[in-house]
Amino acid sequence: MHKHVEWDDPGADSVMRHYERNPQGYSEPGPGDILSARYQGVVVRIKVEAYVDGTSIGDVAALIEPHSGKRRKLQGKLAVGDTVRLPDASRAFEPRPADIAKEDEEPH
Repeated sequence: MHKHVEWDDPGADSVMRHYERNPQGYSEPGPGDILSARYQGVVVRIKVEAYVDGTSIGDVAALIEPHSGKRRKLQGKLAVGDTVRLPDASRAFEPRPADIAKEDEEPH
């Protein structure tokens, strides 16, 4: 049984938006692939077990704080090892160090 997750909107890091503009290189995820998403501001890596109708099903392989790279075992109700469903629309590219530095410079 999978755990229901309300994924963060991937915004500018959306994988699907990127491939809508640049379709070359897109392929559907398959078993063993590692995908990323965001949940409560944390990067979630998911190891895909299956892909059905635009949704990947797999286990949470890592929960990573984007600014420090620190790994967690739990974030909110989501834990490493949980089985989740990740719709293509929620997939996100991992933040790049340059993106993190820009966020740190902007006033909050």
